[in-house]
Amino acid sequence: MEVIENKNVKEKLYIEKLENGLTVMIIPRKNVRKKYIIFGTNFGSIDNKFVLNGEEEVKTVPDGIAHFLEHKMFEQKSGVNSLDALTALGVNANAYTTNDHTAYLYEATDNFYDALDEFMDYVQNPYYTDENVEKEKGIIAQEINMYEDYPEWQVYLNAIKCMYKEFPIRLDIAGTVDSITDITKEMLYLCYDNFYTPSNMAIAICGDFEPEQILEEIKKRIVNKEKKNVPKRIYPNEPEKINEKEKIVDMNLSNPMFAIGFKDKPGEDMVKRHIAVQVILNTLLGKSSKLNKKLIDSNLLLGTLDVEYEYTNYYAFALITGLSRKPEEVIKEVNNEIKNAKKTGLSKEDFERNKKKLYGDYITEYNSVEETARMFLSDFFKGINSFEYLEKYEEVTKEYAEKILKEIFVEEREVTSIVK
Repeated sequence: MEVIENKNVKEKLYIEKLENGLTVMIIPRKNVRKKYIIFGTNFGSIDNKFVLNGEEEVKTVPDGIAHFLEHKMFEQKSGVNSLDALTALGVNANAYTTNDHTAYLYEATDNFYDALDEFMDYVQNPYYTDENVEKEKGIIAQEINMYEDYPEWQVYLNAIKCMYKEFPIRLDIAGTVDSITDITKEMLYLCYDNFYTPSNMAIAICGDFEPEQILEEIKKRIVNKEKKNVPKRIYPNEPEKINEKEKIVDMNLSNPMFAIGFKDKPGEDMVKRHIAVQVILNTLLGKSSKLNKKLIDSNLLLGTLDVEYEYTNYYAFALITGLSRKPEEVIKEVNNEIKNAKKTGLSKEDFERNKKKLYGDYITEYNSVEETARMFLSDFFKGINSFEYLEKYEEVTKEYAEKILKEIFVEEREVTSIVK
């Protein structure tokens, strides 16, 4: 196994690509009771158009199929639901779908290897029938309708739709009630057989393990499958410009919610860019910022502003969200703060303090076996090693951050979403 060490957190990553193409990442953690494993595939909600290896025809599958497939993975031919079987062993199992990947996981203090038998079995052996697919449509339709009533989700998704005109990140991860109606078992097997191939998958494990031993346990449970090349994904050409400036909707809310989005695009050194954006947002708008205190003291802001930067190999954006009785006034204040910072530069003292805080947040993530494994899996599908965030940290200077501030936070890239 290749061993990558980061001395700042005193952690080692053991990584090996197996003969079938599956990547296994092990982060050993001595004297910790909890063990955590996550098995993921680089297949998410944005992957709805693709060309199979050796073919020319573009295949289009219904929106929401990655999420639908994730739901159906627990049901087995024996009639046993693997989620129930894992729960009976006393482990906490779950799964999730994002825009760019799907993952299956469990955490355990006892019965880890008994659970591993069930876990590796169901992820590698799907079972779809016409009957169980039809039954699932009603369940997922209820989930979709439920999220339509969540103002937090609506304010987020509307901000994304304002930023993106063509790229499928603008679609709900679960699809729509209409789109899932068209899903068949044949479509599910098509996606599984081509995207759940080992070369498109990875496992991350964190806990008190001997790397060589747990690797052998994984190898024992690998199902031999014919090697397949991953399909060529087809994405629409997304304009650099935003789709629309603003979207306002009415819902039954006591206090309005808002989101301010800045559309970015992936490029070189995204880890360094990500660090810079986080420091910028926390410096200008974070909990300890002067603007945050001003907005709360004037009763314009309820709580604090939440800030984030999200990116993959295909899209990137910054998002600022919050609650306010007068969202338009808060948005105006935020824009003024950004405008002034671009003119005068960032406060050196505030920049350094927030940069140190961010480093502390990165270090803290390694206290959790769950956060560590999930982080390494997610970053792996972006083509990076999570240790890079600690290694690139020193490269983010005040001058670099001010350059990024002027690049991303411009009026032409800005959108607003309000739920009243």
